[in-house]
Amino acid sequence: MLALMLFAGFAAAMHASAQDAPRTPREYLQRMDTDGDGRVSRVEYIAYMGRGFDRMDTDGNRVLEGDELPPGARRVTRADYEASLAAAFARQDSNHDGFLDARELAAPPRAR
Repeated sequence: MLALMLFAGFAAAMHASAQDAPRTPREYLQRMDTDGDGRVSRVEYIAYMGRGFDRMDTDGNRVLEGDELPPGARRVTRADYEASLAAAFARQDSNHDGFLDARELAAPPRAR
């Protein structure tokens, strides 16, 4: 389920036009880094990745269920989704400084 949620976050975070999609880790960093400090905080990461959830949550009740999900997928709350994103962020934060830089964003996800 986490893989589905993360894929949805990445897919929806990218704009409808392939031309507008970030192509490099640096471009992802620039999109996620809303305060312009050159790094991505956990809050920025969850906000950016959460856009996929928000787009799927057509009724705005902070729960993905029924027609909002692919067949066979189980109900997901926004809180559960954010907890999964926070865990993914912690795994990507290889130097444990509480931020992601372009190198960490480009690294393959680390196992739990």
